[in-house]
Amino acid sequence: GANHEPIDPVRFIGNRSSGKMGYAIAYEALLRGATVTVITGPAEVQPPVQSTVIQVQTAQEMHDAVMERLPTADVIIGAAAVSDYRVDNPATQKQKRNGSGMHLDLTENPDIIAAVGAGKKPSQLVVGFAAETNDLIANAQSKLKKKNLDMIVANTVGTENSGFGAETTDARFLLADGSIEEHPIMKKSELAEKLMTRIVDLLVSKAD
Repeated sequence: GANHEPIDPVRFIGNRSSGKMGYAIAYEALLRGATVTVITGPAEVQPPVQSTVIQVQTAQEMHDAVMERLPTADVIIGAAAVSDYRVDNPATQKQKRNGSGMHLDLTENPDIIAAVGAGKKPSQLVVGFAAETNDLIANAQSKLKKKNLDMIVANTVGTENSGFGAETTDARFLLADGSIEEHPIMKKSELAEKLMTRIVDLLVSKAD
């Protein structure tokens, strides 16, 4: 899902993530017998009831929850649309309209999946997501390498059939060995199934 970064007690900055992709992945993992923890921001849909659900609001809360549980995880999938920025010193009271507009100072949030990639053990598998409006493959390849991921799911956002809130997605799987798998527009549940199959293959390879 998304993050909500407070401006004041009644306003926030956020993004359009619905949580549908992440929850589809969690459900598919449960079907395959995994023990699943879902660390989620506000979302439009409900997470699978069989999972352990950790509700958060901000990117910092999400970061802390992920890092706390990282040592015991076999697979970490960063499907959330984490807020890149937070508001400096959010107001403690509702800010009233005064006719002169509002100026917000923003600070970068921690890059959660990069922190996971930097701290992962050799036995752990880390999968990231890259939601892009342009230069899909190039941007995803850069993130794959920079964040020390085993795999990244690059998906197009901002179109009718792919992106936040849509039931379908247009995605590519990029692996650390340089290979790219094309997965044109399909239901997010179908992509989750293909993703979990690929993750199982990678886990088997790590174990060999």
